[in-house]
Amino acid sequence: MAFRSGFAAIVGRPNVGKSTLLNALIGRKIAIMSHRPQTTRNRIRGVLTTETGQLVFIDTPGIHRPRHRLGEYMVEAAEAALREVDVILFVCDATEPRHSDDDLVLERLRNVRTPVFLVVNKVDAVPKPKVLEVIDAYRDRHPFREVVPVSAKDGTQLDVLKELLFSMLPEGPKYYPDGVVTDHPERFIIAEFIREKVLLLTREEVPHSVMVDVEQLERREPSGVLYVQANIYTERDSQKAILIGKGGSMLKQVGKMAREELELLFGTKVYLELWVKVKKDWRNEPGLLRSWGFEER
Repeated sequence: MAFRSGFAAIVGRPNVGKSTLLNALIGRKIAIMSHRPQTTRNRIRGVLTTETGQLVFIDTPGIHRPRHRLGEYMVEAAEAALREVDVILFVCDATEPRHSDDDLVLERLRNVRTPVFLVVNKVDAVPKPKVLEVIDAYRDRHPFREVVPVSAKDGTQLDVLKELLFSMLPEGPKYYPDGVVTDHPERFIIAEFIREKVLLLTREEVPHSVMVDVEQLERREPSGVLYVQANIYTERDSQKAILIGKGGSMLKQVGKMAREELELLFGTKVYLELWVKVKKDWRNEPGLLRSWGFEER
């Protein structure tokens, strides 16, 4: 049997479960998750390899109406992904009606020749008649190649989705060696896991103003301990105070949760040192965005 390989973009409005779906398809956590919209800022690549094929997923930032340069980058990154793949997964939320943000994404797909799947996520949370209503609400908006109701949370229909996706791929090489599940460097993954804990623990005024930069990463021998020093940047002194917390309580909690998850990820003891710093209005500073990996497109 010929080996098939290719790329699939996961798109949709913010907070429909794109990163959760990617993690479920890959079979392990590589993208951070949060109930807050626009959690994903970069394109996250996940690799699924079987005996007969390899599928590289690209989890994109949610397409939305940007309010700052970082938001513009996120939308540009998502739209660029549409031009680079063999199939597109448009993900919608079965628990919510179609609204203008979904239509904004579908408008971006209007002139795309790439086959598009409608993936209705979170079907575990609603009765079947409701799922059918949601599907009907989208059918006339785009000529979808396939319609697949799934639950990234409990795995419903994920095997069906994988089979359909592999059937769309051309014969091709193995782009990544066996065992590779993402091509992002360790520093990126560590920074994202720390940022995830900030998203989970802080209030509305803080999360989207936060950026994490891993300044030092070193595996110390002979103990094998992974030493990580990271800076958490925010835009205002008041936000810095919230992130540190009374007596350093918030920062300690962020560090504890991040360290425990990183130890599971890397299979070794992690020493994590966190600092909070202020970079005023960094989301509108092209130089800072480039230095932190947000490149112009």
